[in-house]
Amino acid sequence: MRKTLAVAGAAVATSLLLAACGSSTSSSESTAAASSAAASESAMASEEAMAQDIVTIASTTDGFATLTAAVTAAGLVETLQGPGPFTVFAPTDEAFAALPAGVLDKLLLPENKDTLVKILTYHVVPGAVMAADVTDGDVATVEGQTVALSTADGVTVNGATVVQADVVASNGVIHAIDAVILPPDVDPAAL
Repeated sequence: MRKTLAVAGAAVATSLLLAACGSSTSSSESTAAASSAAASESAMASEEAMAQDIVTIASTTDGFATLTAAVTAAGLVETLQGPGPFTVFAPTDEAFAALPAGVLDKLLLPENKDTLVKILTYHVVPGAVMAADVTDGDVATVEGQTVALSTADGVTVNGATVVQADVVASNGVIHAIDAVILPPDVDPAAL
């Protein structure tokens, strides 16, 4: 996607340079051409993202390195690359860093894989739900328990705020959240 944006930027810069150098094209025509090129590049970037699954997008997007490591440790890569569709409330790296000291390290240990799977699947809802379509209420997760969605102050899930919404993937949608949400029956102190 960065490469696509760089190409779009180069196209705009080239169009502006040609207009400034006395090209026979009028200024408004150059601007229209540059806008058209940028729109085409933006559409191609969207199509490129749509061709990528949830795991691929998370693993190539800044801020999801910890989530990607956790999904790998939990053995959920293949599942989240499946057809879905899934809605993933994805904790950012900062959200994982806010867990009590040592909890993340313990969760990534092989002996805590079942707990890690439980926590991660608690962040996944069946279906692809865009932020504008979220309604207040409890929704069943892939883990089996429910999470509380609210739209009172933006979209929240169990109190965690969606900080980036509607990252569309080929098999669902990702909403970045600012906290790791824990199923009611998981006690991180017990790890």
